[in-house]
Amino acid sequence: MAITNERVAEYTFLLPLYEDDYYPDHVLDKGKAILFRLCERIEAENPADLAALYALTEVATEAFNDLEAEFDAAGSEIETVAREEIGEAFWFIATAYGFEDADGEELIAAREW
Repeated sequence: MAITNERVAEYTFLLPLYEDDYYPDHVLDKGKAILFRLCERIEAENPADLAALYALTEVATEAFNDLEAEFDAAGSEIETVAREEIGEAFWFIATAYGFEDADGEELIAAREW
């Protein structure tokens, strides 16, 4: 499914992490794919309220949790810089789809990183 939200389609997710050699591109690619899947689900399911949005972001956050082992295997980790950048990506997505009052911490409440 192609992303129809112009703001999202033109946005480069995780760009600061790609610019830092500490973070392996092949793992970041998987993270970017998680974020695009989240956008696709938002567009397909059109969540009616924050609770519905949080249910979608929980699934995406858990997918990032699963990536932690891949970061570790590549000699990296989801540490402060990555954590903030991933959180910003979730916040960007929420606001791009009209959820300006979403709580940034609640968007990634299921995180283990």
